[in-house]
Amino acid sequence: MNVPLLPLLRLVLATACLCATPYAAHAQGGDAGRAGSPSYIIGPQDQLSITVYDEAELTGKYRVDNDGFFSFPLLDRLRAGGRSIADVQAELTVRLANGYLRNPQVRVEVDQFKSRSVFVSGEVRAPGKITMSNSAMTLLEALAQAGSATSGASNDITVTRRPEGSGTADGEPTVIPVSRRDLETGRAGHDLVLQDGDIIHVAAAQRFYIAGQVRNPGFYVLEPGMTVQQAIALSGGLTERGSDRGLTATRLVNGRAVDVPVRLEDAVQPNDTLNIRQRFF
Repeated sequence: MNVPLLPLLRLVLATACLCATPYAAHAQGGDAGRAGSPSYIIGPQDQLSITVYDEAELTGKYRVDNDGFFSFPLLDRLRAGGRSIADVQAELTVRLANGYLRNPQVRVEVDQFKSRSVFVSGEVRAPGKITMSNSAMTLLEALAQAGSATSGASNDITVTRRPEGSGTADGEPTVIPVSRRDLETGRAGHDLVLQDGDIIHVAAAQRFYIAGQVRNPGFYVLEPGMTVQQAIALSGGLTERGSDRGLTATRLVNGRAVDVPVRLEDAVQPNDTLNIRQRFF
């Protein structure tokens, strides 16, 4: 006896929503997206353990091919790559109920994981390939394994992700911008769950140099909107002989280095050299 498809589909999807947090394409948040979670994103070469209760001929191990599909009895080829465990489980339940089984009970788990990795580049202490072992990894965890950001890192991180479930380099990749400050301060929704093949890049910060009569002359990271007065404070303040008058910034103007008069309230520009002169008695 066939079971009506539409009511069953609504029931299965409602149950899946209650059991697992829905994930958008970027899959963010705490434990969601990990290997044992219903929201774990399946990839090519994962081996699925599918149990259909009281149906021994359908229960077994199924390898996801490089194109993201796997073969299943009665249903031919199903797409799993780029989809969550809960999503695949819901589709199997609905399709088996559509003329094959009455009230099927299906459970999908990942039995074996392919070798997964991400690559971290840019302003980190140990750039390179990072293995994801048997579970998904968050962006914060990957950066920690890469030795965390250097002092020359900016606030800008990008995660470049290949098209979901393709298993290949075909198609346009997705570039996901992330604020390093928001990530490190634990603001909700900013820690990505990474996928196999993600490329993480921590951009170098824009910098400036401060010279002359300050306590700690040298290079510093330029924060957006930083003023000359803030730059002086960042470098430890003026020395006993330092003056906040007659300030200049050496900067490139039309390809030439020129000394430009600046005031305390003026904004510092990337690659400026601030010159703090000695006061006259």
